[in-house]
This record gives sequence, C-alpha cells and structure tokens, in this order.
Amino acid sequence: EVHFVESGGGLVQAGGSLRLSCAASGFIFDDYAIGWFRQAPGKEREGVSCISSVDGSTYYEDSVKGRFTISRDNAKNTVYLQMVSLKPEDTAVYYCAAAKIGCSDYPRDYDYWGQGTQVTVSS
Repeated sequence: EVHFVESGGGLVQAGGSLRLSCAASGFIFDDYAIGWFRQAPGKEREGVSCISSVDGSTYYEDSVKGRFTISRDNAKNTVYLQMVSLKPEDTAVYYCAAAKIGCSDYPRDYDYWGQGTQVTVSS
C-alpha cells in the first residue's frame, strides 16, 4: 500500500522559512520522480517543483525560483522542499506526488499523491 507522510507545514510570517518533508513507502521510490504541488483556495493545483529519479535534475515554477530548493534522500525514501523568503502568495496546501514517467507540470501524470500539508504565510 502506497503511503506518504508529509510534514513541516505551518504558519510563518512573510520572509520566513519552512522545510517540508515527504516520506514515502509502498513503491520503489528510486524509480519515481517526486513533485511538489500546491493548491490555494479557489485556485487550481499547480506544480511548484520536481526532482527526477534518473539524475536528480530539478525543476521549479518561475515564482519560486531562487527561494525554494528541492532535494531527495533515496536511502530514506524522502523528498524535501526548503522554502525561504516566503510570501503571502505562497499560502496553500502543499502536496507531494510521485510520477513514474518523470517530472511533469500536469497533475494527471502523477501516480501517487500525499494528503497535503498546509502552509500559511502572514503579511
């Protein structure tokens, strides 16, 4: 059974930092790209960042480049998203997801999803 444990979300002031973690089990972690998506109230789910399974290549949505850093520890089946210089517009539920085909901007390409963790940035 596939299972994700997402953690690290919370309430932070603008300019602050958070580190999200996504620990996965139930599938061959090394074979999957892992992405982070977010969804704010009334908005569509959008891709934030992704890290490939093959060579560790990373991808970032334009608004988070230079502020967010994704990394993975295959020995721990865990992916991290370090977020600094947070802005109120970063407020959303953040989800990690796994894709066998590799990194993609489209949620439909992801095979497994976590339950999400809330990030709230106050101004």
